[in-house]
Amino acid sequence: MAVQSWIDVLKSSKKTALLTDGKRKIHYLFKDGKEMAEEYDLKTDELIVRKWHTKSTLGAQGPWEVEVGETFTGPVTSVDTEVIKENCSNPVFMRKDTKSSFQWRIRNLPYPKDVFCVSVEPSDRSIIIKTSNKKYYKKFGITDLDRSQLPLDSSALSFTHANNTLIVSYKKPKEILTLEHELLKELKKLKGTSEGDVDCKTQ
Repeated sequence: MAVQSWIDVLKSSKKTALLTDGKRKIHYLFKDGKEMAEEYDLKTDELIVRKWHTKSTLGAQGPWEVEVGETFTGPVTSVDTEVIKENCSNPVFMRKDTKSSFQWRIRNLPYPKDVFCVSVEPSDRSIIIKTSNKKYYKKFGITDLDRSQLPLDSSALSFTHANNTLIVSYKKPKEILTLEHELLKELKKLKGTSEGDVDCKTQ
């Protein structure tokens, strides 16, 4: 799907806007039945959360999958459910974009910066993080580039390390910046309801 195709899909989707807690929350319903929810900061217009809802092959609704933002695990209400809690000292991987870059943060990595190697693997369109002490390895793609069929450029990649957190940045190509700007103009045209309003305006 080229850049223009993806923006056309977004524009043709059924959208609902809600303004609450200083955020612009947008719900998209696509023609194929998939759903996407986004949250933007009303002051900065920065994307805070993007998550997807897809149906299984049997038509059942699966859980929301977070693409951008932090995954929050809610409290378990059933007493019968046993939960294996993730060790709080394990590395925590999350995406948190800025206006100019796609950005990923991996917390709980208490190693010096020179231990890390961050590289682009063009053959399978992924970014690889590994450590020389073999304590951490992560391979992931950039879904925004995949949707728009844009190539990965190793010169756009950079990383830094501070406070036990590795921050990997990938400078957004101009095509993505144009797409995001165009989309934001569309979203601001939506008649957003405030929390408590019953009537949700859709487009």
